[in-house]
Amino acid sequence: MTAVTWTGKRVTVAGLGVSGIPAARVLRGLGAHVTVVNDGDDERSRAQATELEALGVTVRLGDGATLTEGTELIVTAPGWKPDKPLFLAAAEAGVEIWGDVELAWRLRGPDAAPWLAVTGTNGKTTTVRMLASILEAAGLRTAAVGNIGVSLLDAVLGDEKYDVLAVELSSYQLHWAPSLRAHSAAVLNLAPDHLDWHGSMEAYAADKGRIYQGNQVACVYNAADPATEDLVREADVEEGCRAIGFTLGPPAPSQLGVVDGILVDRAFVTNRQKNAQELAEVADVNPPAPHNIANALAAAALARAYGVEPAAVRDGLRAFRPDAHRIEHVADVAGVAYIDDSKATNTHAAEASLAAYDPIVWIAGGLAKGATFDELVEKSAKRLRGVVLIGADRELIREALARHAPEVPVVDLDRTDTGAMSAAVREAARLARPGDTVLMAPACASMDMYTNYNKRGEAFADAVRELAAERD
Repeated sequence: MTAVTWTGKRVTVAGLGVSGIPAARVLRGLGAHVTVVNDGDDERSRAQATELEALGVTVRLGDGATLTEGTELIVTAPGWKPDKPLFLAAAEAGVEIWGDVELAWRLRGPDAAPWLAVTGTNGKTTTVRMLASILEAAGLRTAAVGNIGVSLLDAVLGDEKYDVLAVELSSYQLHWAPSLRAHSAAVLNLAPDHLDWHGSMEAYAADKGRIYQGNQVACVYNAADPATEDLVREADVEEGCRAIGFTLGPPAPSQLGVVDGILVDRAFVTNRQKNAQELAEVADVNPPAPHNIANALAAAALARAYGVEPAAVRDGLRAFRPDAHRIEHVADVAGVAYIDDSKATNTHAAEASLAAYDPIVWIAGGLAKGATFDELVEKSAKRLRGVVLIGADRELIREALARHAPEVPVVDLDRTDTGAMSAAVREAARLARPGDTVLMAPACASMDMYTNYNKRGEAFADAVRELAAERD
């Protein structure tokens, strides 16, 4: 859709917030008649509405269900579920629904930067930031954008010109992006998540798989997760696009993997049946936990698909620093390491975190979001020195521990107040021995006790520092 077609077009934007507000501003600037609808009607929403109304945007607060008469297109915030009455009415009226990613894709200019896109249940943000670091090390103008918090609309329409974009995409965003066609893309892993939104695991996987549609150069998949390779097989890609796997073991041809502590490439080399290219050392990955090495391999595969030289992969990985609350080392106290992985908000993420340490005193619990914990506990039981449980749904984890790790000591803190974290750290310290790791990888969401996982991680770090100060 070209800019001239927007003049006078009647567009409804569903939802205020980090995607809705930029979309409304951009569309109004292109000459569209824009109406924003929003379920909430609080003080913040009213302030946002005032700003948009000053631009000539109509805002309806507390009314996100009604399709505005004459609407020709809906642009939705990614979190709005497909079964919303607004969308059912749009489907009945034959009105298209786009997300902000689709809008950004449609508004790219003729010389727009190609997209290297990443999705998966876990590891998206880390992989995209690793990828951006590698691209920067190669001297390319780039940015980490999308679900990572930087608006794709700003990246596409801003004054800064990029050579290539590292794009994080959630399943929600992919659901509403039917025409997206990336240069290359990766699905890192697939595990049950957001099933209340998608309706089933099959629908969730299908939305993740949209990232491969129309890929030009490479579809990157996880060789340890066959479901990701299945999505590659099902994708309709451009002629010549290749399936590229990554593995924590020695790579087969057309894969990246690990040999004797070295990250190697057998995909983007001449005579890949016989040759391999050294990219970096495992020690260059920060932190060198198994799931993070997998993230690094996926990032390297996308960078290599874009033509980046091996030295830039090494330099980019060395320069990368992970975000807070992602397997973050807080302190060593009395010979025990304290690790904050508050970002592990589901069982798949917690399993990867638990696999990185041994022995462990595990702090877990929170809002389970419908998850079950038997498989997680069964796989991790041999690593556990002890467990401290907090949060609203801790009983589910306690029951799984009783079934699969009955010999592991469990402290069940019957608390959901914010002060529970300090008590949890002290109980974990009591259970731990020198050489152990106290790992806060909750496997649950945080909203029963904290506004988000960042606040939960900060509470853990504060409690560890208090403990360290007392024992100095």
